[in-house]
Amino acid sequence: MKDLHTNTPLVTRTQGTGKDLVFIHGWGMNSGAFTSFIPYLSADFRITTIDLPGFGENAAHVPTPYTVANLSEMVAPLMPPQSIVVGWSLGGLVAQKLAAQRPNLLAGLVTIASTPRFVAGPCWPGIAADLLNMFKQQLEKNFSKTLERFLAIQAMGSDTAKQDIKAIREQITEFPSPSEEALKEGLHILSCEDLRSELKRIIVPTLRLYGRLDSLVPTSGIDRICELHPQADTVVLPHASHAPFISHPQQTADILYSFATNVYKQEAS
Repeated sequence: MKDLHTNTPLVTRTQGTGKDLVFIHGWGMNSGAFTSFIPYLSADFRITTIDLPGFGENAAHVPTPYTVANLSEMVAPLMPPQSIVVGWSLGGLVAQKLAAQRPNLLAGLVTIASTPRFVAGPCWPGIAADLLNMFKQQLEKNFSKTLERFLAIQAMGSDTAKQDIKAIREQITEFPSPSEEALKEGLHILSCEDLRSELKRIIVPTLRLYGRLDSLVPTSGIDRICELHPQADTVVLPHASHAPFISHPQQTADILYSFATNVYKQEAS
């Protein structure tokens, strides 16, 4: 069962039955990235996917300014009450913002290959600022080539890199192309957004899932994130890169299932 909801400014999609999981995608992507992964969980949970403003079916909705705060404010009304939000990469920034600003809205938070600050800085491992600047320059010339390069970096190190890239590319092209403004401003968010000081405000149960081979969210930064958010559970998939739900769907689904089932069990008791 899949429903398309258009009675709100932003489109969402829902399938499956049970307690609610809400998935938010990363930069340059859309909800299509989760197409092949959803069946691993939809027998046990009701899955809602939301295209971020400016992307996919919500490409026409681009807030000004394009900030994580504004994105989370636009997404918040679409969240089913007491759902677990699962944010991948850039979507993880939006999910963390939601959890920090609206704790009563959520039952739990999951970040996949995400961090409170993507760009590297003093004593903070992350993406080199030069790399993000290169993407910004390339984006102005050719979005398709820029996205291909970004996909290649996301899958780098995975044993199934070529298949992973092919799968994501095929799935996201089923959806409308993103807004150029959202692409540009999304890169600005990755370059500048810093939620580290807000992690102490996240009180909902949290799972942080990483790929050991991820070059965009390096494992060398995990200890720093744990220091800022010690109550979060941390799982590192040893053979995964930036998209573990594509390269290791069953393993990722099992981890999410265990976390979500435990969260909802504690909520009911």
